[in-house]
Amino acid sequence: MNKIIINGDIHEGVIHKNIYGHFAEHLGRGIYEGIWVGEDSPIPNTQGIRNDVLQALKQLNIPVLRWPGGCFADEYHWKDGVGPYEDRKRMVNTHWGGVVENNHFGTHEFMMLCDMLGAEPYICGNVGSGTVQEMSEWVEYMTFDGESPMTNWRKENGKMAPWKLTYFGVGNENWGCGGNMRPEYYADLYRQYQTYCRNYNDNTLYKIAGGANVDDFHWTEVLMRDAAPFMDGLSLHYYVHPGGFEKKGSAVNFTKEEWKVTMQKAWFIEKLIRKHGTIMDKYDPNKRIGMIIDEWGAWYDAEPGTNPGFLYQQNTIRDALVAGVSLNIFNQHNDRVRMANIAQTVNVIQAMVLTEGDKMLRTPTYHVFDMFQVHQDAKKLSLDIVSEEVEVGDERYSKLSASASEAKDGTIHISLCNLDTDESANTTLHIRGSDMTTATGRVLTAKEMNARNTFESPETVKPTAFTSYKRKGNFLQLELPPMSVVVLALN
Repeated sequence: MNKIIINGDIHEGVIHKNIYGHFAEHLGRGIYEGIWVGEDSPIPNTQGIRNDVLQALKQLNIPVLRWPGGCFADEYHWKDGVGPYEDRKRMVNTHWGGVVENNHFGTHEFMMLCDMLGAEPYICGNVGSGTVQEMSEWVEYMTFDGESPMTNWRKENGKMAPWKLTYFGVGNENWGCGGNMRPEYYADLYRQYQTYCRNYNDNTLYKIAGGANVDDFHWTEVLMRDAAPFMDGLSLHYYVHPGGFEKKGSAVNFTKEEWKVTMQKAWFIEKLIRKHGTIMDKYDPNKRIGMIIDEWGAWYDAEPGTNPGFLYQQNTIRDALVAGVSLNIFNQHNDRVRMANIAQTVNVIQAMVLTEGDKMLRTPTYHVFDMFQVHQDAKKLSLDIVSEEVEVGDERYSKLSASASEAKDGTIHISLCNLDTDESANTTLHIRGSDMTTATGRVLTAKEMNARNTFESPETVKPTAFTSYKRKGNFLQLELPPMSVVVLALN
């Protein structure tokens, strides 16, 4: 029997809204076709941003959006992406498909998108192939309001007042595509580059250092030891690959055993947060520095028939469960995790929406983010859970995942995931320390483990009302369907 106790009178800090952040890289059809179609496109748009995608993303209340990469960031030269379109340099996107990048979506367009979404921009600067001066001038271009060549150029390009910019990444994956650097070398470069990322006027940057790949704990040790005083955040990247990086596995054709391996690997990020967090605690016991998980998600083989460099994949109920368990873990580690950015927003890896010409659909992962947004900036509640376990090989993982929070109006929200493909999870939920008079909920589930939304059937997987519970006082007896994500609202 599964049991969960929510301690309504024990608050454990705030779940930072930026845990529900997103990531949009110049990769495949993520920016072009996915977000940006240009003002002369027959696809309905607002100043070049396609309207259907914009409206869908606005519903999620995206708090922060990371751009322009990813690996692309360390070959991106921002000056090529400002000014009249006809004067912008064309370049080869060497990382992703070898296609031509026309730079029509640059700084001004990205900032406009963030403004339309009500999201804060998180810009990642070029350390791998860029210069200190280039990065310094980009910050000046965006945030300075005094007399300078960069300010004057920004005004010439139509933006009179500076933008507000908080989040700035100094490089990306510098252990790999960002330069194949040793941690000692990158730590010194980080110290140098961040020095010239100035705080102009009343704008204060939150500087994020490029952190570890998965379980490279040595990288975290060196960065914290050598550069902690100069950073506000340290990133961590982790992707779920059921079959390993070289042969990741199909997004839609998989076995129950592959489902189990996927869930086991989704749970693994909790171990990574704990171990990297322990190293961070050694140098930062007061937890001033945030862990920024700015690339995460399920990454499979590209869909057959598509450019493999575009990383386009379908999205099933399995991905909804990966998203649910990951977000619950981030919520539970709110003392250190201050931001997370799922990869990626449109048409790439574990996307929120997929497009094909003038068609658009919301994925199962989209619906999880929609359901979970109630946790943004809510008070985290203490939670105790006893869960049945699922065996995979010689290991086991919890069948249930959960987190809970209290909204400003006093509503308690509980997000629950049943990771089992076959069996319901009969669960006793006890709300202590708070009175409960009403309970409502939504559930996202499916009968087939590879159920997905297609352009022919775009609403195959979508939330419905959750009614499989009985209430007695402050107890709820729940029956969570197999392969389900449930969010309850208790008043």
